[in-house]
Amino acid sequence: MPEADIDRLYDYAPEYLADILRSVKTIAMVGASADKTKFSYGVLRVLHETGYEMLPVNPNPQVTEIRGIPVYHSLEEIDRPVDMVEVFRPKEELYGIAEKAIAIGAKVLWGQIGVYDERAARLAEDAGLKVVMNRCPKIELFRPFWKPRLDLPI
Repeated sequence: MPEADIDRLYDYAPEYLADILRSVKTIAMVGASADKTKFSYGVLRVLHETGYEMLPVNPNPQVTEIRGIPVYHSLEEIDRPVDMVEVFRPKEELYGIAEKAIAIGAKVLWGQIGVYDERAARLAEDAGLKVVMNRCPKIELFRPFWKPRLDLPI
């Protein structure tokens, strides 16, 4: 499917996204990286600094903390309620992660840019979760403040 079609398919109302970002407090980030050059690290940093309780999930046993935050090696290992599961893994893994998000009682399944799967979305929605795919919460947090200036020279 062409990228433009994917963007239209996952075009969410701004109020829907804002409501999710206002209501969630605890975010489990599946695919969190301790590598400061990785996009997931930057998103985790901004969300954490914005006030969300971040629960990094990384299966590598050598990774025990990211930015001083303890790392979980699976969603099932998390010992507290999770509001949102954010996914930084290949889209082919999203269905299995959706199953685990449902099992731990998450309220939202959020697939990062490039992470989408209609079957996973249906599964999560049928279980009562809100779903966002192919979007970045860091970008959506700051979108209301963007004021495009189309009159600037290139």
